[in-house]
Amino acid sequence: MFPQKCRALGVTALITSIGLVACSNEARQTLNVGAIPDQNPEKLNRLYKLLSSELNRELNVPIRYKPVTNYAAAVSAFRTGSLDLVWFGGLTGVQARLQKPGAQVLAQRDFDANFHSVFIANKASRLGQIKNINGLKILQGKRFTFGSESSTSGRLMPQYFLYQAGVELNDFAGQHPGFSGSHDATIALVQSNSFEAGALNEKVWISAIKNGRADPKKVKVIWRSPPYADYHWLAQPNLDHRFGSGFTLRLQNALLNLNNQSSSQRKILALFGASRFIPASIDQYSKIEKVGRELGKIQ
Repeated sequence: MFPQKCRALGVTALITSIGLVACSNEARQTLNVGAIPDQNPEKLNRLYKLLSSELNRELNVPIRYKPVTNYAAAVSAFRTGSLDLVWFGGLTGVQARLQKPGAQVLAQRDFDANFHSVFIANKASRLGQIKNINGLKILQGKRFTFGSESSTSGRLMPQYFLYQAGVELNDFAGQHPGFSGSHDATIALVQSNSFEAGALNEKVWISAIKNGRADPKKVKVIWRSPPYADYHWLAQPNLDHRFGSGFTLRLQNALLNLNNQSSSQRKILALFGASRFIPASIDQYSKIEKVGRELGKIQ
């Protein structure tokens, strides 16, 4: 009886071990995708679920979209390895890459190499058009809001341009600016006149005008910034080890090959506001890193 019992226990242990290995492999082989929460959650959920399904078909690996609560959480999740592929803004992408040596910049949209912020104003503020950076001085003493504190287009670069004009953060009404949390929220706060002016992502502004979320009778653009590099896809350095040799290149190609010929891919690109993705490189974000260090957003 004793040998039979031992054999039974051995078989049970073997089965348990196989089950644990299978579960471990399944978890290891899931590609977790994330993004900075720069717009309303409903749109982000729709976009990244569509993208996850498309990448699953192209790469034949399980893809899971994992939303995060704020920009800092996206950087933290990439650092700890909870997220494998993340759609970052310029600043958060640099922050994440510096905390994870070997991380790879894969792609950007066709316009991300020359991105712009816009400064908007409630029409009741009577703020006029700004012709150059020095004109930003008219915002001194105004109720002004940025987006997220870690947003490239909604905080970092607007603050940089304001500093070039000699406008400090304590020059705004109340001796400090607001931080709305997202580009959509910035539009809503300026449109309601909770703030007289604010800065945000130009593409979100254009989209808001098209879909009626921004009312041109109440709010207007008063300045468009010079160009800078912004959003990009950042991948963990260990994907080839986890998913097989050449996987990172396959992932990059899957992003670069998204096109308007496929109805599902057309929807994805439309939600990104792009016609296609193009290759991106670390060097493009050197200015963002420099400005981030100057403004204390990168240590």
